[in-house]
Amino acid sequence: CLQVVARSYKKGEYVFRQGQNLQQIALLVEGSLMVQKEDYWGNRSIIQSVEAGEMFGEAYAAPESGPLLSDVVAVADSTVLLFDVFRVLTVCSAACRFHSMVVQNLVFAVAEKNRQLVQKLGHMAKRSTREKLMSYLSEEAKRQGSSVVTIPFNRQQLADFLSVDRSAMSNELSKMRDDGLIEFEKNRFTLL
Repeated sequence: CLQVVARSYKKGEYVFRQGQNLQQIALLVEGSLMVQKEDYWGNRSIIQSVEAGEMFGEAYAAPESGPLLSDVVAVADSTVLLFDVFRVLTVCSAACRFHSMVVQNLVFAVAEKNRQLVQKLGHMAKRSTREKLMSYLSEEAKRQGSSVVTIPFNRQQLADFLSVDRSAMSNELSKMRDDGLIEFEKNRFTLL
């Protein structure tokens, strides 16, 4: 009843572009995406990573919500399902159980997204690069239930996510390792 459309994107392709008006809610089926924003000079900030099973674009799919303020880019080959927001919000004539579950899941997903953005704001509110890193890694350790965490970012992406200089962040990570706070290899961190 929702007439969902599946689309595939190669690594590096844009799923949505800043300034675009959306009428779809998107769900990532497989792959990995980054929601990012670039300024006039090409400085990139990563708003969030999107992993399989996560929804995106919902904040801009509502009528009169305005154009998209960020780009959504595939960082791996990806498959996305697109749901027409008007079909989702209008109950079908059969009042099927599936449609009710989609609406319920949409509300839960929006609440979870809001919680994640509040967490990111908490990381961003920290004053130093070390504090931002410790806040982010601590939250990931809690979320993953382990002192060994794997993050969805490479070094540049992590710097863009935390809005810090990559070189300064790498230097701080080395200092944190030397201080006995963490160990790391690529995107895998052990909190000590």
